[in-house]
Amino acid sequence: MHFTDKVILITGASSGIGQELALLLAKEKARLILAARNQPALEAVRNQCLLHTPHCEILLMDVTNETQVNEGAQRALQFFGKIDVLVNNAGVTQRSKLIDTSVAAIRQLMEVNFFGAVMLTKALLPHFKEQGSGQVIVISSMAGLMGYPWRSGYNAAKHALQGYFETLQTEQPIPRLYTTIVCPGRIHTPITYSAITGNGEPYGKMDPGQANGIPVDRCARQILKAMHKRKKIVLIAREEKILLWIKRYFPPLFYVIARKGN
Repeated sequence: MHFTDKVILITGASSGIGQELALLLAKEKARLILAARNQPALEAVRNQCLLHTPHCEILLMDVTNETQVNEGAQRALQFFGKIDVLVNNAGVTQRSKLIDTSVAAIRQLMEVNFFGAVMLTKALLPHFKEQGSGQVIVISSMAGLMGYPWRSGYNAAKHALQGYFETLQTEQPIPRLYTTIVCPGRIHTPITYSAITGNGEPYGKMDPGQANGIPVDRCARQILKAMHKRKKIVLIAREEKILLWIKRYFPPLFYVIARKGN
């Protein structure tokens, strides 16, 4: 019960990995702050969490809106007087070829997947510095470690996320600040339904790769284990791990395999 009474803010907590992680932390009796844009979905997750922990608040926040992020960070601190752990989980994926993807769609992917996590982390770093400790969990992706077809803007955002938070790890501005970068592969969540297409419209369906992905509860348990151990990076994937290994040691073969992906 490592996180008992710890105050944990989770973005993108209304579904998928964020929801499963919230439920696991609720069972550890953590004090939860669940953030997302979808109020009914957030309330449903909170009701599930309240079966296990007496402390669970919701926070309506659009991570692409800097004003909302800064104000949301301050409201989050008012719930329990502190935040021990920030989980940057909010994200949106992509399903469109690079040549067909508008710059506007790429900007949207960068705003959600990169700038959202950067802005909220920046807003809370002064608090972590004042209390002398903190933990930041960043849900990146295997797409942050290699390029892959149909995900140009998503790949770019996750590569940027990887670089930014690796820099936070190396600079270590607060001695007891622990940063974990999580790189999932395909996880069975509904994320592809809201994936962005070339013109910014939702994809609206589950693709086969996602449907056959790692169960989301198993993914969440591995994230929680990495949080316990304060790991710097954790890969949660199946064939994507093999593809990454091929990329590192047999680059020509990587491009042959990756070109066949979607």
